[in-house]
Amino acid sequence: MSPLSAPTAWHPRFDDPLFILAMDHRASFVEVLLGKEIDKPNDQQLAHLNEAKDLVYRGLSTAKPQLPFGRPAVLVDELYGSGVIRSAKEEATILAIPVEESGQSWFTLQWGDSWLDHVRRIAPDYAKVLVRDNPLLPADKRRAQLDDLAQVSDGLGKVNVPLLYELLVPPMPSQLAAANESADRFDRELRPELVRQVIADNQASGVEPRLWKVEGFETVDAARLVADQARTNGRTADLIVLGRDAPAPRLDHWLSVAAQVEAFVGFAIGRSIWEDVVTKWFTGQVDGDTAVAQISEAYLGFVRHWRP
Repeated sequence: MSPLSAPTAWHPRFDDPLFILAMDHRASFVEVLLGKEIDKPNDQQLAHLNEAKDLVYRGLSTAKPQLPFGRPAVLVDELYGSGVIRSAKEEATILAIPVEESGQSWFTLQWGDSWLDHVRRIAPDYAKVLVRDNPLLPADKRRAQLDDLAQVSDGLGKVNVPLLYELLVPPMPSQLAAANESADRFDRELRPELVRQVIADNQASGVEPRLWKVEGFETVDAARLVADQARTNGRTADLIVLGRDAPAPRLDHWLSVAAQVEAFVGFAIGRSIWEDVVTKWFTGQVDGDTAVAQISEAYLGFVRHWRP
């Protein structure tokens, strides 16, 4: 399988950040647009899903010439975003693709043993894994997941494609109880140390991302705690902030915090930018041009909150 083109050697920096428009959602994308009862879209529904992802990418393309600094990128899947992948390649937009199966509690490869063939063929700038982890999860399952992730990290190293590691650390019941059942308090008081621990466990297992895609932090000290772990022992890893479908004011705060920590080099935001707009377009409440303009402006709005 010959690649479409070789990935770029450029890597983001604090003063030259990476702004990813994320739309690699698959199971949740079908649910949002078609409903929970749809397990496998038919051909017509598949065409609508492809068209929706193309629409989101048009929003990014519209925003590109208006970026005041930094570089635009797209995170998109093969399943519903093959047209976006082609467009990104043609337009030299930085491209990331997921290699994990969507909607799983534990990390599972999308294409089984052939996952690396897909990476070679597409030749993205980054390959992404989505991982849910917490130090209190069952030790045997965590060990198996870390072993699988180490194999992915090693495989990507052999084909010279950087690993983009998206980490979610959901609270366990005892941790939420310790935060008085407050998700916001968990985020503020407990999650930073848990993220640091999970990153350390991955590093000890041989998992070496180029970029850690992490949930935002409420304080600069918390962001620095995690950044220091990501770069421990001379590692060159950087971090970006993920969106978590958070409301714009929360995301604005997370970005303002991250932009004060040198190891943070941008963001990857998805549903907070396009979900409402695409749903309105899909149901005929707005036309395509209006949707594209709104997606573009929402994306640029988050860019403007990055103040290195």
